[in-house]
Amino acid sequence: MTEPSSLTRILIVDDHPMVAAGIRAILETYDDIQVVGTLSNGREAIDQVEALDPDVILLDLNMPQVNGLAATEMILERRPDTRILILSMHDSPEYISTALSHGAMGYVLKDVPTEEVKIAIDTVMAGNRYLCVGASGSLGPASADGREPLTSREQTVLLELAQGKSNKEVSQALEISVRTVETHRKNIKRKLGISSTAGLTRYAIEHGVLQGTGRV
Repeated sequence: MTEPSSLTRILIVDDHPMVAAGIRAILETYDDIQVVGTLSNGREAIDQVEALDPDVILLDLNMPQVNGLAATEMILERRPDTRILILSMHDSPEYISTALSHGAMGYVLKDVPTEEVKIAIDTVMAGNRYLCVGASGSLGPASADGREPLTSREQTVLLELAQGKSNKEVSQALEISVRTVETHRKNIKRKLGISSTAGLTRYAIEHGVLQGTGRV
Protein backbone atom coordinates (compact mmCIF):
# COMPACT_ATOMS: atom_id res chain seq x y z
CA MET A 1 0.00 0.00 0.00
CA THR A 2 1.32 3.45 -0.89
CA GLU A 3 2.35 5.58 2.06
CA PRO A 4 0.65 9.02 2.19
CA SER A 5 4.03 10.76 2.14
CA SER A 6 4.81 9.25 -1.27
CA LEU A 7 1.63 10.50 -2.93
CA THR A 8 2.04 13.07 -5.67
CA ARG A 9 -0.46 15.87 -5.07
CA ILE A 10 -2.11 17.04 -8.31
CA LEU A 11 -4.18 20.15 -8.98
CA ILE A 12 -6.16 20.31 -12.25
CA VAL A 13 -7.00 23.75 -13.67
CA ASP A 14 -9.20 23.79 -16.77
CA ASP A 15 -12.26 25.87 -17.64
CA HIS A 16 -13.97 22.88 -19.29
CA PRO A 17 -15.61 20.89 -16.45
CA MET A 18 -15.89 17.69 -18.50
CA VAL A 19 -12.20 17.80 -19.38
CA ALA A 20 -11.18 18.39 -15.77
CA ALA A 21 -13.48 15.63 -14.54
CA GLY A 22 -12.13 13.21 -17.14
CA ILE A 23 -8.51 13.88 -16.22
CA ARG A 24 -9.33 13.55 -12.54
CA ALA A 25 -11.05 10.20 -13.07
CA ILE A 26 -8.02 8.89 -14.94
CA LEU A 27 -5.46 10.09 -12.42
CA GLU A 28 -7.41 8.73 -9.46
CA THR A 29 -6.89 5.22 -10.83
CA TYR A 30 -3.20 5.49 -9.84
CA ASP A 31 -2.42 4.63 -6.23
CA ASP A 32 0.53 7.04 -6.02
CA ILE A 33 -1.49 10.12 -7.00
CA GLN A 34 -3.83 12.30 -4.95
CA VAL A 35 -5.93 14.87 -6.81
CA VAL A 36 -6.28 17.77 -4.37
CA GLY A 37 -8.73 19.77 -6.47
CA THR A 38 -10.09 20.90 -9.83
CA LEU A 39 -10.38 24.60 -10.57
CA SER A 40 -11.78 26.48 -13.56
CA ASN A 41 -9.42 29.44 -14.07
CA GLY A 42 -6.00 30.86 -13.32
CA ARG A 43 -7.21 33.29 -10.68
CA GLU A 44 -8.60 30.46 -8.57
CA ALA A 45 -5.32 28.58 -8.94
CA ILE A 46 -3.28 31.58 -7.78
CA ASP A 47 -5.57 32.20 -4.81
CA GLN A 48 -5.78 28.57 -3.67
CA VAL A 49 -2.35 27.13 -4.51
CA GLU A 50 -0.93 27.63 -1.03
CA ALA A 51 -3.92 26.06 0.70
CA LEU A 52 -4.12 23.10 -1.70
CA ASP A 53 -0.33 22.57 -1.67
CA PRO A 54 0.00 20.65 -4.98
CA ASP A 55 3.25 19.09 -6.19
CA VAL A 56 2.15 19.32 -9.83
CA ILE A 57 -0.44 21.56 -11.48
CA LEU A 58 -2.01 20.47 -14.77
CA LEU A 59 -2.82 23.84 -16.28
CA ASP A 60 -4.76 24.80 -19.38
CA LEU A 61 -3.52 27.83 -21.36
CA ASN A 62 -6.72 29.53 -22.50
CA MET A 63 -8.85 30.34 -19.47
CA PRO A 64 -10.98 33.28 -18.31
CA GLN A 65 -9.82 35.92 -15.80
CA VAL A 66 -6.15 34.87 -15.72
CA ASN A 67 -4.70 32.77 -18.53
CA GLY A 68 -2.32 29.87 -18.05
CA LEU A 69 0.85 31.81 -18.85
CA ALA A 70 0.17 34.60 -16.36
CA ALA A 71 -0.99 32.06 -13.78
CA THR A 72 2.23 30.08 -14.22
CA GLU A 73 4.41 33.08 -13.43
CA MET A 74 2.33 34.20 -10.44
CA ILE A 75 2.07 30.70 -8.97
CA LEU A 76 5.82 30.19 -9.25
CA GLU A 77 6.45 33.51 -7.54
CA ARG A 78 4.48 32.23 -4.55
CA ARG A 79 5.53 28.58 -4.70
CA PRO A 80 8.67 28.13 -6.83
CA ASP A 81 8.93 24.40 -6.08
CA THR A 82 5.60 23.67 -7.78
CA ARG A 83 5.88 21.82 -11.08
CA ILE A 84 3.55 23.21 -13.72
CA LEU A 85 2.56 20.96 -16.60
CA ILE A 86 0.68 22.67 -19.42
CA LEU A 87 -2.15 20.57 -20.82
CA SER A 88 -3.31 22.13 -24.07
CA MET A 89 -4.73 21.45 -27.52
CA HIS A 90 -2.30 23.92 -29.13
CA ASP A 91 0.80 22.33 -30.67
CA SER A 92 2.41 25.38 -32.30
CA PRO A 93 6.07 26.07 -31.39
CA GLU A 94 5.14 29.58 -30.25
CA TYR A 95 2.71 28.30 -27.62
CA ILE A 96 5.13 25.67 -26.37
CA SER A 97 8.27 27.81 -26.17
CA THR A 98 6.35 30.65 -24.52
CA ALA A 99 4.93 28.30 -21.88
CA LEU A 100 8.39 26.95 -21.10
CA SER A 101 9.89 30.45 -20.92
CA HIS A 102 7.23 31.38 -18.36
CA GLY A 103 8.41 28.55 -16.10
CA ALA A 104 6.33 25.52 -17.06
CA MET A 105 8.27 22.25 -16.72
CA GLY A 106 6.28 20.36 -19.30
CA TYR A 107 3.81 20.53 -22.15
CA VAL A 108 1.31 17.82 -23.03
CA LEU A 109 -1.31 17.87 -25.75
CA LYS A 110 -4.84 17.01 -24.68
CA ASP A 111 -5.19 14.25 -27.26
CA VAL A 112 -2.29 12.14 -25.95
CA PRO A 113 -2.93 8.65 -24.54
CA THR A 114 -3.94 8.80 -20.89
CA GLU A 115 -0.82 6.98 -19.70
CA GLU A 116 1.36 9.74 -21.17
CA VAL A 117 -0.10 12.24 -18.71
CA LYS A 118 1.13 9.99 -15.90
CA ILE A 119 4.56 9.70 -17.51
CA ALA A 120 4.69 13.50 -17.77
CA ILE A 121 3.82 13.87 -14.08
CA ASP A 122 6.50 11.38 -13.04
CA THR A 123 9.06 13.12 -15.25
CA VAL A 124 8.54 16.61 -13.87
CA MET A 125 8.41 15.23 -10.33
CA ALA A 126 11.91 13.87 -10.98
CA GLY A 127 13.01 17.40 -11.84
CA ASN A 128 13.12 16.95 -15.62
CA ARG A 129 11.33 18.76 -18.41
CA TYR A 130 8.71 16.82 -20.35
CA LEU A 131 7.40 17.44 -23.85
CA CYS A 132 4.98 14.98 -25.37
CA VAL A 133 5.84 13.59 -28.80
CA GLY A 134 3.70 16.06 -30.73
CA ALA A 135 5.00 19.03 -28.73
CA SER A 136 8.68 18.10 -28.88
CA GLY A 137 8.47 17.46 -32.61
CA SER A 138 7.09 20.92 -33.30
CA LEU A 139 9.50 22.71 -30.98
CA GLY A 140 12.83 21.13 -31.83
CA PRO A 141 15.92 21.43 -29.60
CA ALA A 142 15.59 23.98 -26.78
CA SER A 143 19.10 25.32 -27.14
CA ALA A 144 22.22 24.78 -29.20
CA ASP A 145 24.09 23.09 -26.35
CA GLY A 146 21.16 20.93 -25.27
CA ARG A 147 20.75 22.70 -21.93
CA GLU A 148 17.36 23.38 -20.46
CA PRO A 149 16.74 27.12 -21.01
CA LEU A 150 16.44 29.51 -18.09
CA THR A 151 13.06 31.13 -17.56
CA SER A 152 12.78 34.90 -17.79
CA ARG A 153 12.69 35.13 -13.99
CA GLU A 154 15.73 32.88 -13.62
CA GLN A 155 17.63 35.10 -16.06
CA THR A 156 16.74 38.11 -13.91
CA VAL A 157 17.89 36.34 -10.74
CA LEU A 158 21.11 35.22 -12.46
CA LEU A 159 21.86 38.83 -13.37
CA GLU A 160 21.48 39.88 -9.73
CA LEU A 161 23.54 36.96 -8.37
CA ALA A 162 26.28 37.51 -10.93
CA GLN A 163 26.72 41.02 -9.57
CA GLY A 164 27.73 39.50 -6.24
CA LYS A 165 24.47 40.14 -4.40
CA SER A 166 23.40 37.89 -1.53
CA ASN A 167 20.10 36.02 -1.54
CA LYS A 168 18.69 38.66 0.82
CA GLU A 169 19.82 41.51 -1.43
CA VAL A 170 18.32 39.83 -4.48
CA SER A 171 15.04 39.24 -2.65
CA GLN A 172 14.87 42.94 -1.75
CA ALA A 173 15.77 44.07 -5.27
CA LEU A 174 13.16 41.84 -6.94
CA GLU A 175 10.60 42.02 -4.11
CA ILE A 176 10.41 38.25 -3.69
CA SER A 177 11.13 36.05 -0.69
CA VAL A 178 14.62 34.81 0.21
CA ARG A 179 13.26 31.25 -0.11
CA THR A 180 12.18 31.99 -3.68
CA VAL A 181 15.65 33.33 -4.51
CA GLU A 182 17.23 30.20 -3.03
CA THR A 183 15.01 28.00 -5.18
CA HIS A 184 15.80 30.00 -8.33
CA ARG A 185 19.53 29.79 -7.51
CA LYS A 186 19.27 26.01 -7.14
CA ASN A 187 17.39 25.65 -10.44
CA ILE A 188 19.84 27.93 -12.28
CA LYS A 189 22.82 25.90 -11.05
CA ARG A 190 21.09 22.65 -12.03
CA LYS A 191 20.20 23.85 -15.52
CA LEU A 192 23.63 25.33 -16.21
CA GLY A 193 25.57 22.54 -14.53
CA ILE A 194 27.32 25.05 -12.27
CA SER A 195 27.99 24.38 -8.59
CA SER A 196 29.39 27.67 -7.27
CA THR A 197 28.49 31.37 -7.19
CA ALA A 198 31.85 32.14 -8.82
CA GLY A 199 30.84 29.80 -11.63
CA LEU A 200 27.57 31.69 -12.10
CA THR A 201 29.48 34.98 -12.34
CA ARG A 202 31.91 33.50 -14.86
CA TYR A 203 29.01 32.13 -16.92
CA ALA A 204 27.28 35.54 -16.86
CA ILE A 205 30.45 37.28 -18.07
CA GLU A 206 31.15 34.74 -20.82
CA HIS A 207 27.55 34.87 -22.11
CA GLY A 208 27.15 38.64 -21.95
CA VAL A 209 24.59 38.63 -19.14
CA LEU A 210 26.41 41.44 -17.34
CA GLN A 211 26.71 43.70 -20.39
CA GLY A 212 25.37 47.15 -19.69
CA THR A 213 25.43 46.75 -15.91
CA GLY A 214 28.85 48.29 -15.39
CA ARG A 215 30.04 45.04 -13.80
CA VAL A 216 31.77 43.44 -16.78
